[in-house]
Amino acid sequence: SASTSASTSTSKEGKSGYGADQITVLEGLDPVRKRPGMYIGSTGPDGLHHLVWEVIDNSVDEALAGHAKIITTTINNDGSCTITDDGRGIPTDIQSQTGKSALETVLTVLHAGGKFDNDSNNSGYKVSGGLHGVGISVVNALSEFVYVKVHRDSKEYAMRFERGRPVEEGLQVVEGVKANVVHNLNSANGDQEG
Repeated sequence: SASTSASTSTSKEGKSGYGADQITVLEGLDPVRKRPGMYIGSTGPDGLHHLVWEVIDNSVDEALAGHAKIITTTINNDGSCTITDDGRGIPTDIQSQTGKSALETVLTVLHAGGKFDNDSNNSGYKVSGGLHGVGISVVNALSEFVYVKVHRDSKEYAMRFERGRPVEEGLQVVEGVKANVVHNLNSANGDQEG
């Protein structure tokens, strides 16, 4: 039989200077910005590629679900990347747990998305290639900016984020192309800001 033993040293809180007040609680996307390597492995080219693939995987999942036929990825002259598809688009109605649009929720809340409940009728997807990744909220957190356009219900919605935060409150209704666009600028820099 195997046995394990562990010893811990105890000291009074005052001696070590380590107590409850030294415990930091990061909320929202702050953990991602503070420690990007934990989420994407690297803040170099590999990390940037990981972020671009996160967005492409979402488009591929739409195609696997039979809702998209065209996926376009463009590297723009300014170094940003534009990914479009002709799928359903991120839902724009209000998400009950956050009280915000589903689009804002998936871009600003870790572990929010339509792929977690694949075995129930409540899932947005029966098959997903993207669950190995970190999600579009991490892409948003580590990008200088993300601009999202979604065409749903005969309307086009847009929302801009800078460093993971919405620039304006709520979705804007716009006119334009009838494709879903996620546009993010060279992003895997992770400010290490707190």
